[in-house]
Amino acid sequence: MIVLNERSVFLASLKRECLNIELGNYRLLQNIEPKKSILNYIGLRALELNEKSEYKESLEGMEACVTVICGRANVKVGENEYKDLGRREKNFDRNPTDSVYITNKDSFEISSDSSARVIISYALSDKVLESKLIKAEDNSVEKRGVGMNRRLVNNILPDSSEISDKLIVVEVYTDEANWSSYPPHKHDTASENETFLEEIYYHEMDKEQGFVFQRVYTDDRVLDETMSVYNKDAVMVPRGYHPVAVPYGYNSYYLNVMAGPNKEWKFHNEKDHEWILDRKDVK
Repeated sequence: MIVLNERSVFLASLKRECLNIELGNYRLLQNIEPKKSILNYIGLRALELNEKSEYKESLEGMEACVTVICGRANVKVGENEYKDLGRREKNFDRNPTDSVYITNKDSFEISSDSSARVIISYALSDKVLESKLIKAEDNSVEKRGVGMNRRLVNNILPDSSEISDKLIVVEVYTDEANWSSYPPHKHDTASENETFLEEIYYHEMDKEQGFVFQRVYTDDRVLDETMSVYNKDAVMVPRGYHPVAVPYGYNSYYLNVMAGPNKEWKFHNEKDHEWILDRKDVK
């Protein structure tokens, strides 16, 4: 009889390699469903579309956000059809792109007249809001960090957005030889200074063979796993700190999905490394 401890279970389930499964007329890259993984509040699907692709889904007890990360796609929600969405020929063009928020109990269809890669982010929700287009120009853009800790952030559904109920979605670009989600921070405790939010990282690199390192760990080190993450892999963060290191020669992209009981992003930096924020010797 084999007995798995908690660390062994997490070690086997934090990382999801790219599926790359052909399902009829589209290709499924990732499929993470809430309550069917180690996550209870969030999910993610990544799809590759061609000119014959058609994907349909009806939401029940969930809200979603469709983000066209490259190429052009059409999204139909009920009677509303949004055509030719997408502002990036290649994902690493880095400019903001178009998304569509879909509320609980709505149905939607995704298609393309050429080709596209789309991410569908999910969060549990029992509210019925208004499904709507989020144009590229509606994204706020931030440049964060200094020195070798720089990244570019496109905020699609930040925690301040009134569009979604619980769902938070952001894109992050990190240059070669830089760190991201760093100094290490966590958001796994409901308190005055921190909120509980689960998180998914969907990763891409600017070169197919590229990879990044991501560590997920808790203060007590019951969970402490460092992973080599390749193009179109995903990492699930049920709790703990979760920094990303990008090797020299490769640029990194990830799309973050977050949600929990409340839609507020308050995080706690690991004290041992918080001094990095106050460095005066780098710009």
